[in-house]
Amino acid sequence: MSAFLQYVVNGLTSGAFLALVALGYTMIYGIIRLINFAHGDVVMVGSFAGYTIVTTLVAQHWPVAVVVLVALVAGMAITGGLGMLIERVAYQPLLNSSRLAILISALGVSLALEEGVRIIFGAGFSSYPNILPAANFSLGGAHASYVQLVMFGLCLLLMLGLYLYVHRTATGTAMRALAMDRDAARLMGINVERTILLTFLLGSVLAGASGVMQGLYYSQINFIMGFLLGLRAFTAAVLGGIGNIPGAMVAGLLIGLIGSFSDGYVSSQWTDAIIFAVLIGVLVFKPTGLFGERVAERA
Repeated sequence: MSAFLQYVVNGLTSGAFLALVALGYTMIYGIIRLINFAHGDVVMVGSFAGYTIVTTLVAQHWPVAVVVLVALVAGMAITGGLGMLIERVAYQPLLNSSRLAILISALGVSLALEEGVRIIFGAGFSSYPNILPAANFSLGGAHASYVQLVMFGLCLLLMLGLYLYVHRTATGTAMRALAMDRDAARLMGINVERTILLTFLLGSVLAGASGVMQGLYYSQINFIMGFLLGLRAFTAAVLGGIGNIPGAMVAGLLIGLIGSFSDGYVSSQWTDAIIFAVLIGVLVFKPTGLFGERVAERA
């Protein structure tokens, strides 16, 4: 039983990171009906931005709490700016083009980000300094660290903040109206281009937060980490119902749990195969996901 609880703790932690990334996929799809295949690499850029800041500030003997806070905020700011740049350069000029053209553009951005980071940081692994406290506590026979608790809580706060923003603000209402009908939203006076840009900004900010926290938690990062991470987060977005924000949150946690149970009870070599089998199963048997595609919600 203690092993089961340990897998739950680990799965919820990794699942919270995935949920933040899945939200970016589901928000962008909900607005423009396209998958941002470069989104996983935005997470990777966030991890390397955090790595650069952490290593620099640690060398200058800054307090740990300040280092983590600065890295998190700066990583979110950098990826937020990157997300807006991607939208303006690779998506906005092609919104009225074929889906194939936008897909190729997204894949090009993904490769450009990966190769750019490889050139700057090298092809090997980069390791975050081990600055986080190792203190932990027992939970029904399982061990959870205070770092896990804080990161999980921060992920939940970010997800709750996004949900409230989308459902309780005028801008959020505009985003939901745009998701329902772009032409009607434009006729109602909504600035469609600015709303799409804001969607990329929000999704990329969450991706940056996830990237920095994953770097701090797992320590090792590399330039291709975004590919597999992006596929897992995309699986979570599809499982939850692509375009459904609460669904992406819950499904991200579920994928994290599936991965943790697979690592513990089966083998880590089979984890990705099992997760992608879930993706195939959802696409075949329930394409709208567990929570359905929320595209006709009344604004």
